[in-house]
Amino acid sequence: MQIMTSIAENNIRLDAVMSVHKMLKPVVFIFCLLPLMMIMWQAFTNGLGANPAETILDAMGNWAVYFLLITLTVTPLRRLTGWGGIVRLRRMFGLFVFFYASLHLLSYIWFDQYFDWHEIVNDIIKRPFISLGFMTFVLLIPLMLTSNKAMIIRLKANWKRLHQLVYPIAIMATVHFFLMTRADFQQPVIIALILSVLLMYRLVVYFQKKAARL
Repeated sequence: MQIMTSIAENNIRLDAVMSVHKMLKPVVFIFCLLPLMMIMWQAFTNGLGANPAETILDAMGNWAVYFLLITLTVTPLRRLTGWGGIVRLRRMFGLFVFFYASLHLLSYIWFDQYFDWHEIVNDIIKRPFISLGFMTFVLLIPLMLTSNKAMIIRLKANWKRLHQLVYPIAIMATVHFFLMTRADFQQPVIIALILSVLLMYRLVVYFQKKAARL
């Protein structure tokens, strides 16, 4: 009887946890859309400043980098807190990286170059930070296309290897951020420091696991 009661209590707890996770996803989804909604509101109220195109371009690029850092924070947070449910949000964060990176690229093509493809190609060739940004976006595409469960099952061990591209992507995005900055380097420096901590944590865990196997 006690065993049946314990099983029932565990099931109730599991149902409660699953319910919280289901409620958390839409809340986080709305949170992820807030930067775009804020930009849209500013555009509606003429609050984008003297150069609205540059404001939109910078904001979308910034948020792509922020969500990239958030995505990389998921694994350390899970390990340090034991909260496994946060892993369920990682794919969403990753897709929002691509979403805001796409808006950043679209803003550049539309507002900066006015769909002048010849000029865009010249810009990519001549300006290193544009080349780096474009390459970073290209590397994001296979991660976005293989982020679903079907591709995880299909690629098996290769999926994990492919998604390790997120590390060079994060480094390239941070360098792109630096090169785009004209005056105040405080923000890119903070981003670089956060990324360094996240990558260093992974290196420490990697070497700890390697030492444990010896």
